[in-house]
Amino acid sequence: MILALLCLVLAVPPVAMILANLSLYRRPDRAGAPASVSVLIPARDEEANIADAVAGVLASTGVELELIVLDDGSTDRTPEILRGIGDPRLRVAVSPPLPPGWSGKQHACLQLSRLATHALMVFVDADVRLAPDALSRMVGFMQRHPNVGLASGFPRQITRTWSELLLLPLIMFLLLGFLPIGAMRRSLSPRFGAGCGQLFIARRDAYASAGGHGAIRASLHDGLTLPRAFRAAGWMTDLFDASGLATCRMYASAAQVWEGLTKNATEGMATWRALPVWTLILGGGQVLPVALLFTPWFRIAALALMLSFAARMILAAWFRQDARSVALHPFGVAALLALQWVALLRAARGGRATWRGRSYQV
Repeated sequence: MILALLCLVLAVPPVAMILANLSLYRRPDRAGAPASVSVLIPARDEEANIADAVAGVLASTGVELELIVLDDGSTDRTPEILRGIGDPRLRVAVSPPLPPGWSGKQHACLQLSRLATHALMVFVDADVRLAPDALSRMVGFMQRHPNVGLASGFPRQITRTWSELLLLPLIMFLLLGFLPIGAMRRSLSPRFGAGCGQLFIARRDAYASAGGHGAIRASLHDGLTLPRAFRAAGWMTDLFDASGLATCRMYASAAQVWEGLTKNATEGMATWRALPVWTLILGGGQVLPVALLFTPWFRIAALALMLSFAARMILAAWFRQDARSVALHPFGVAALLALQWVALLRAARGGRATWRGRSYQV
């Protein structure tokens, strides 16, 4: 009975937090005044993505833009594809060799920032597809929030395989179920720093004073570490709903899902201090109720389970997530916790993560 009541207690806060956050996490309005923006794409072996990514940016409306793509040591047809795009707004640069102590993406983004000429810079991954009004709305967000140095939105994640369905929709569950956006907007504390590495917009002066990607040179999880670096430097960061502005298929196989999420884990949830707490909160509120359905206290467990499914159904409807991911929710949370523990133990053994042909200490 105690376990069942604990499950119920732990299942309530995410639902309440999601309902509160959805009133604050909104799609931004279009820019209210003419604006210029530098769009910056790091590209390493992106032959399957780069043409569509560039086309999406160049189809943008409502802003004056320059697009700079940095070829970061590609060994596929990425450079050839870029050479074939004849638009004067596109510039292609080649990254210098990766220095020791840097992760590839952070080094590439820093090089891109040095090539940008406009006061607003948008960092976007090559697997993101922007809607025509996305840049105008992102610029509009910065115009209406002059105290914000860095803002980010989570594109709508395209999920096709079972591993994607199982794990990737949990990104929005964790963000909106456990980050109080109202408190985030009232505090400069780095612990409220959050974002999505797939899509950032930054003010040039804020970026420079925070050290930009140079401040997180070894990071494999810029979605967390870049906002925290801005906040540590005294700049506010914020979030907006980008699910109607951009889409992204982050990973295309179970192996990519596993390696991609584990490489980020130890800079987020997978620490010796945080993971036991997350295991209690997520395991108790989202997973354990399934097991307790087969006990005399099944009614309390069923209520807890209904709350956890309610949270996911709200998010699925709001962000147009695949309904099958809702049915998989308890199993997805269990898989996520297992992934985090594997990442933590791998790091404790001095393991390495491999991504885009490069190996990193985790």
